Formats: sequence, structure tokens, C-alpha cells
Amino acid sequence: MSYLVLARKWRPQTFADVVGQESVVRTLQNGLKRNRVAHAMIFSGVRGVGKTTLARIMAKALNCTGATDDKPCNVCESCREITAGNAVDLHEIDGASNRGIQEIRELKENIRFFPTKSRFKVIIIDEVHMLTTEAFNALLKTLEEPPEHVYFMFATTELHKVPITILSRCQRYELKRVSFVDLVAFFAKIATQEQVEISRRAIEMIAREADGSVRDGLSLLDQIFSFGGDRVTDEDVVQVLGLVDQQIFVHLARSLLTADLAQCFDLLEKIYVAGIDLKRFTTDLLAYLRALLICRTSPRPEALLDVSDQELAELRGLSADHSPETLAMLFQLLFKGMTEMQYSAHPRLVLEMAFIKAVQAGQVTPAAALLGRLDEMIKVGGGLQPLPSALPAAKEAEKPPAVVPPKPPVPPLPEKTPDTSREILAVIEPELDSKVQKLEPLVGKIAEPKNREKKGDGAASQTHTKDVRKNWDSFVAYVKERKPWMAQVLKLCENPREEEGKLLVRFDNPSDGTLLQEPEHVKDLSVYALDFFQKDLRVRISSRGDKAGGHGEAVLDGPKEERRVLANDPLVQTAVDVFGGQVGAIRTGPRFR
Repeated sequence: MSYLVLARKWRPQTFADVVGQESVVRTLQNGLKRNRVAHAMIFSGVRGVGKTTLARIMAKALNCTGATDDKPCNVCESCREITAGNAVDLHEIDGASNRGIQEIRELKENIRFFPTKSRFKVIIIDEVHMLTTEAFNALLKTLEEPPEHVYFMFATTELHKVPITILSRCQRYELKRVSFVDLVAFFAKIATQEQVEISRRAIEMIAREADGSVRDGLSLLDQIFSFGGDRVTDEDVVQVLGLVDQQIFVHLARSLLTADLAQCFDLLEKIYVAGIDLKRFTTDLLAYLRALLICRTSPRPEALLDVSDQELAELRGLSADHSPETLAMLFQLLFKGMTEMQYSAHPRLVLEMAFIKAVQAGQVTPAAALLGRLDEMIKVGGGLQPLPSALPAAKEAEKPPAVVPPKPPVPPLPEKTPDTSREILAVIEPELDSKVQKLEPLVGKIAEPKNREKKGDGAASQTHTKDVRKNWDSFVAYVKERKPWMAQVLKLCENPREEEGKLLVRFDNPSDGTLLQEPEHVKDLSVYALDFFQKDLRVRISSRGDKAGGHGEAVLDGPKEERRVLANDPLVQTAVDVFGGQVGAIRTGPRFR
């Protein structure tokens, strides 16, 4: 092969060459020095961060025969064979194409034999999460008790898809994304070695596009070197990668924050004519707004942003003139526009409308500042000033001055009447009694409305009643929560109605209401009707052909009297007087006690 791509040419061959995985490298090296290497290891992480590379380096270190303590030496025959891909005792398997149980069975048969040339057989399975469930199950016993001459090394980008039974038998090494700083330094080193002149800003754009992946960044770098030759400019990187110049985002963000809508549309026209994907452009614009918000709110934005020192200073200067609330509002409006663009056939129109909304929203005043102004108005003016009217000035002047009605005189406090409820309140629990005593002083402080009637025996009559016909279905649902079988019977009722204080429940088939005619069931139904309709109804169960008025009439003087007593309870009356309300629905029965 005449040319070797940068991703293969600069693939690490020793632990020292691995970029951005210091903690994992240190653990592996210490394990080798202390002879504490696990028989099964699994490397996980995003693409292009060194999972398979570390597995190969470990294979070389395990089989290295060099005299040096810093293994692998890359000089001995075993190291050279593994580097060239010719080692017979290193089996590298693609889990996506060899995922069945038959391939795993063949692998288990092969590892029974001792290695041909090396000290150990090393099995590397890439994208191990692609194996089938049967294949994983076939590996369980071998992973738990492998032969002494075999090491398993797995690599995956989706660790959550690997069965926990496999994970529990392996040592896990989670590789992180390579930092922006490490990528920039590594790419600059490669550019120097390849004798290509490239600016630091161009390298930073490539590192930002790599998104923590060394292999992705090397592929982009290879493509740009082919385009620019010995000298690569910033414009070359923008053109090859299809990026938008950072200054476009600077000008656009400044125009949105200063309500320069014409400038926003001009910049959007340039982006559209250049053929840049508007959805990708909006995503990058949101990333820039996020950077502005972080610079405005975080004391150490450099730790959160992958930007150069010059770009960081520019972000700080632009964000300092605007509040975090304004930046957050702008981000939310554009994010909503980006979401709508996903389902629109005209993304440009959606983005333009988002720009208009952002400009019209203007600057957002923090809530703390508004409250501070309100406090100042109260201190200076002695009260709240009326809001300015939306009418024109001429019409505003024609409006007559508002006449403030005089305040009504405060009625005198009612005379203290003998409290006849002391005997009742004496039996209340001490905690409840203390609450009543706290409420009593408040009763005389609240002015009674003029039209307020004296609460007496008629307090219960102020409860809200319900119509039987209109609320029958709701009543059946109410009964279903308490007695499902009774609700099923009531669903068979034909034309339920209320006549002269009676609830008439009529069935077309006489056998349907037989069970309901039992006295205890009639009484239960009467209690439910009184609770739900808030009426004293006598239930009559009848069927077609009954000559008498029906069966099962029940008179519930007990529940009615209980509701009357509860409505006139001194504690209830005190609460009504304090809060200025009235007695609503009263529920009785075991469930409410």
C-alpha cells in the first residue's frame, strides 16, 4: 500500500502514545508490573478514543519478551508480529459479523489448545455488544473459569447492551472523551511531523469537530492536508468541513441582542446562499449562545468550553452587556425554533420567525430588579401607582378622574356572648382544642357582611345539591368505588328519577333489582345517595309490573341528623366565620371518620 492514512499511521503502539486516557493507562501498567492482570477486560467509550488500541497494546505487553521493564518494547518478535497484524496467537474478532453461537463454539474449541509461539493467547472481540444472547450465554462458563493461557479483551461503544452476567466476569475500563486541549496539542504535533503549515485556529476548528474522538479528528486532518497541501489556511478548513465562520455567530448574536432585525436577515441570507444546512447552522448558533450564557454565569467558563483564549475573551465581552435572563430567553426561543424546523418543509421561514420573536421580546428585566423597583415605589409614593393606560394620550386626557369611594366605617366589635360550646369543646383532643383557642380571637376581628345570615339549623341547607338525572352516571361511578357489584346493578336501571323526595330506581327485568331490594342494601344505597346528591332521598326499588309504589323504602333520619349536628358544630361554625365561607358537602360513614 503506497499511502497509510493518518489514523493508522499515528495509531499508538505503546502506553505512552495513548492520548487523554491517563487513568486507564496507569491502571493497566501497574497491573502488568505487579502481575495483577485480569483474565477478562472490557473497554468502553465513544468511538475513536482508543478501546481496541489499548487491547492490542495489552496483548503486546503480555507477550513481550524484551528485556525492558517498560513493556511493550516493540522490538521483540512478538511485538513486531502483533504490530504488523501477523500474530497467530492474537485473535481479533468483529462482533458485528461473528455474532452467532456457532462462532463462539468454534472459538471455545480453539482456545483449548496452547499458543503456538507466544506466551498467551489473546482474544479481542470488537463491538462485543452485537453478540446474540445465545452467544453471550455460551461465553459465560469460559469467562468465569478460562484456561490459564487465554486472555479475553472486549471493546464496545454501548456498554449498557452487554449482559450483566458478562460484565460481572470482566474488569471494566471506561474511556472518556479526549479533551479539547489534548486534541489540539496532538494535532499540532502531527502537523509538525507531517511538515504542514497550519494555524492554531484551524487546528482548534478541527478539534472542535472531532468532538473528543482522536480517530475522527485524524480523518478530518488527513482530508484537510490533502486539500491544502503544505499550507492550510482557516478558509480551507471552513470550506472542507462545511463550517460557518465563527464571526458569523458573533455578528448574529450581537444583532439579536441589540434588536437589529435587518442585520439578522442579511446574515441568514448569506448562510442560505452558501448552501449551508440551516438545521446544522441553528445547532451551532445554539452552541454559541450556550457559550455566552456560561461566560455570563460561570466563574470558570474555560473549564466548560472548548474555545481558545481569544474566543473566550470575545465571549466575555459580548455576554457582559446582557443579563443571564436575556441570554436564556434568546436560547429558549431559538431552541423552540430548531425543534419546529425538524418537522417543517421550510426551515428558513421557521428560523426567520424565531429571529422576529427574539427581537420583539427585547431585554428581560430580572425579577429581583422588578421587586426592588416596586419597593422603591412603595417607599416614595406610599403605595402602588396605577399602571399606565394603553389608550392614546389624547383620549387618556379626556378620561374623568377616578372617584375613590370613601371607606366604609368599621362596624363595632360584637359583644361577647356566653359561649355555650364549652361543654362540647371540652371533650376535643388537647391539640385540636389549642387550635380552636387560636382561632377564637380572630372571629371578632373579621367584619360580618351585611347580608350574612345567622347560621343555625338551616346551615345544612346551604350545601350544594345535584340533579339526579344529569349526574346519574357520576353517581354510579361514586357507588362503584365503594361497592362495585351495586354499581353494576345500577347500570341496568331504567330511567332513574326523583319525585317528591324519593329516588325511584326502576328495572325493566324484575330479577335485576332483586338483590338490591334487601333492607341493608337499600340503606347503603340511601347513604350513598345522600352523600353524593346532598339530598334527603328515600330510595324506592321497583320493576315493571309492580302494583305498589315499589320496595325497599328507607328513611335515614340518623344520617340526616348526623349531618345537621356536624354543620352546626361550634368548630365548624368558627372556621366558617374566620374564613368567610359556607358549609359544603358533608360526607359521613366509616370512610370519613
